[in-house]
Amino acid sequence: MSKLIHIDSEYKQWIHELKSRYRRSQIKAAVKVNHEMLAYYWQLGRDIVQLQAEQRWGSGLMRSLSQDLKEELPDATGLTLSNLYYCKKFYLLYNEDIIKFPQLVGKLETTADTEIVPQVVGKSQDTNLPQVGAKIQTLLSAVPWGHHRYIMDKCEGNTEKALFYVRQTVENGWSRSVLLNWLDSNLYERQGKALTNFSATLPEETSDLAREITKDPYDFGFAGITGKYNEKTMKAALLTNMTQFLVELGTGFAYVGREYRLKIGETENLIDLLFYNLTLRCYVAIEVKIGAFDARDIGQLGTYVTAVNHILRDPEKDNPTIGLLVCKRKDNTLAQYALESSSQPLGISEYELQKLYPTKVEGTIPTIAEIESVANDTKVEDN
Repeated sequence: MSKLIHIDSEYKQWIHELKSRYRRSQIKAAVKVNHEMLAYYWQLGRDIVQLQAEQRWGSGLMRSLSQDLKEELPDATGLTLSNLYYCKKFYLLYNEDIIKFPQLVGKLETTADTEIVPQVVGKSQDTNLPQVGAKIQTLLSAVPWGHHRYIMDKCEGNTEKALFYVRQTVENGWSRSVLLNWLDSNLYERQGKALTNFSATLPEETSDLAREITKDPYDFGFAGITGKYNEKTMKAALLTNMTQFLVELGTGFAYVGREYRLKIGETENLIDLLFYNLTLRCYVAIEVKIGAFDARDIGQLGTYVTAVNHILRDPEKDNPTIGLLVCKRKDNTLAQYALESSSQPLGISEYELQKLYPTKVEGTIPTIAEIESVANDTKVEDN
């Protein structure tokens, strides 16, 4: 490192800007390469389907095609027999079936970062990716091919399900191992599925987002509970495995406290688990019940939510507190009636103990900086 960078702050700042510019160009170049590769795979899959190649040239066509392409393009990769079948699946997954889900276009419009992922639909006539919406193409281009192969394997031709995982990968920066973890745990079938009264108790602009942070059932397999247990054992196991617990709750949850003490009038009350959600900017009070849902639980949880709003919530910074009851099983009709009786935003989910998670999962829990920021902005007291 030169002497100049140590003695001239303006020069040092210029070097820093050049470094940042170079890093951005590397990212853009990688995205561009990925886009071009996916476009080629799309075209290859399209040709196989539209030419009815396997019917025209026989059952051995794919093997012959792989062999001949490798001979013609000895330096190329991705021309193996298995990858050719993936190209075909890729085209079939996002071609005609995609028109059945036009609502996805609107949902995905704000997903990709346009500074990093270039808008390419309409600029090139030879990509032939879906024309249903530029945002869907941009989204697909932002995900590596290895991720797409996992998604195709697990989604079995379900376009809506596949796009859900594509979107989640882009939004959360999932590595391949994290994506596989969520595919194996059936996140698509669970996320946003809790019974809630959010549409009746929260502003329209936040009720959908609030519902999306819920799951049903929650997978507490990481707790390692196999024998008899009580609520104290369950809560202790969840907190012992805090990293996995936060991962299962979802992106944006910061832990505040266990058996969080709130004095309501002359009575001391203990909230099982209290969190702060960085996305919704609100407290989330969670009650864990190891038995079946009881309608009386709603009154207790609603009281805790109201108390948090009065005692902890800063009206200028925090949105209304949300309550979530997690129980072993529930009668959906009884649960829905109980929710309709409450004026507080509440949700009810079940949990299961069967599945296990990898011991290391990155990119799905708040960073230290995010948690510290929230701690500075909100009054958090863990007694």
